[in-house]
Amino acid sequence: MPEVRRLVRTALRFRGMFSVVGEAADGASAIALAEELHPDVVVLDIGLPDLAGKEVLTGLRTALPTVKVVVFSGTEPEDSAGIVDQVEGYALKDSQLDYLVELLEQVGRERTGQSAVQLPADISSAREARAFTRTVLNRWEAVEVLDDALLVVSEMVTNAVTHAASECELRILVSPVVVRVEVVDQGAGTPDPMPPSTTRNSGRGLHLIDALTAAWGVEPETDGGKTVWAELLRTH
Repeated sequence: MPEVRRLVRTALRFRGMFSVVGEAADGASAIALAEELHPDVVVLDIGLPDLAGKEVLTGLRTALPTVKVVVFSGTEPEDSAGIVDQVEGYALKDSQLDYLVELLEQVGRERTGQSAVQLPADISSAREARAFTRTVLNRWEAVEVLDDALLVVSEMVTNAVTHAASECELRILVSPVVVRVEVVDQGAGTPDPMPPSTTRNSGRGLHLIDALTAAWGVEPETDGGKTVWAELLRTH
């Protein structure tokens, strides 16, 4: 139904890490669009008017063998003719829309690769972080976000070694949807963007990170310190 698609589209765009590349009102159109647009994840209603849910799923898998499928349907999982066991996620339409979005985030973040490096509390660590990032993204063929990732990593590591005065761990996690950068340090406090200024050279890093990424944030570590993370959307 158009209104359901509109609600899902709005919720995904509001969350920030998704790019909605196409919509279809029936099964045949969904298969054709998937073959044309090559999405990473498909949200599928198995109650479409022209084809049975299993036929649509088979068509999607044939067109795109690696596509991840999340069902969003009014059909109970036990009544889905086994489809629930053939997809990456299943959400009922009477559940909260937030649940569907969280499920899609989980599916989208399934990692195709991850790597980490320890960096000393030295300003030269930013240079080492950029070299590490370049190597990792080239290895996993995620070079479409390389330029932005280099800027983001440089700012995040510089903040850790200068403001947190701490050695840090840089983690890079790659999925078909996003590249996630995490910097873990043992410093107290959390980074906060400073008001824009035409006279001050410092304090602009978080504004840059905010402009370049789909989302970023700070999470406390249980043993002290914090993780600063940022996610860059991949394009295909």
